[in-house]
Amino acid sequence: MLPSTFEYVAPTSLDEALQALVAGAGDAKIMSGGQSLLPMMKLRLASPGTIIDLNGIAGLDTLEEVDGMLHIGALVRHGEIERSELIRDRYPMMRDASLHLADPLIRNRGTFCGSLAHGDPAGDWATVAATLGAEIHAVGPDGAVVHSAIDFQTSMFETQLGSDQILVEVRIPAPKPGQGSAYLKIERKVGDYAAAAVGVMIVVDGGTITEASIGLTNVGPLTIHAADAAASLVGKSIDDAAAFEEAGRLAMEISEPSSDLRGPEEYKRDLVRVLTKRALRTAGARAQGKEA
Repeated sequence: MLPSTFEYVAPTSLDEALQALVAGAGDAKIMSGGQSLLPMMKLRLASPGTIIDLNGIAGLDTLEEVDGMLHIGALVRHGEIERSELIRDRYPMMRDASLHLADPLIRNRGTFCGSLAHGDPAGDWATVAATLGAEIHAVGPDGAVVHSAIDFQTSMFETQLGSDQILVEVRIPAPKPGQGSAYLKIERKVGDYAAAAVGVMIVVDGGTITEASIGLTNVGPLTIHAADAAASLVGKSIDDAAAFEEAGRLAMEISEPSSDLRGPEEYKRDLVRVLTKRALRTAGARAQGKEA
């Protein structure tokens, strides 16, 4: 099936892009990589009147640490994150996720920010961003707007991003001393959405967990921030297996998977429990410098 007719706009500045977006009056869509938007258009699940292509705008491809934050511009591709030495050395959860995200064709074209703007609860980057406490920076007619990644999704394929706003950058706090993170994903086949995936971040000081965050992918209508599971870890020893077991149980309880071709609901719930424990063990080892 072919997409319906649309107007194509290729601005060279954010001001031009915003003008086109406002002129579209809610019937325009922003495109960075197009790996989610274009398939939906071909299936007639989306029929925007105007496509605004950001690829001609300079300065949106930043991937660097500045003033204690990792800056990820709107045109940074999944593949750039996968290949980045900075990400490999400093942000292991992002590295984990990048290695199992879709397939090479999509990784070389799709973007980190575009994935967040798409609002898919099966999206790996949404979990990573929420678990790492990311800020989502957008611009609109009234100026700059900052959203929290934790509650950025409002429903399936819906986010806090306004119809007249453009997501221009995501900022992730640089890792603290003693911080470890990990992302584990079970997929039915290479390149598939997760049957379940879990991202964890912990900070360890003197063998005690002082901070924790846990996110769940594709086991509910939204990306899930498992706050109670994370809170249960604070103050516990990094070697406390019972604490990891309890966190896995609490994460499992908050999950809301549905049965499909990737497995029955009961299987996915148990995956959440097991993956949470495994990710915590990996993050703990990384926090102590025992695993890259």
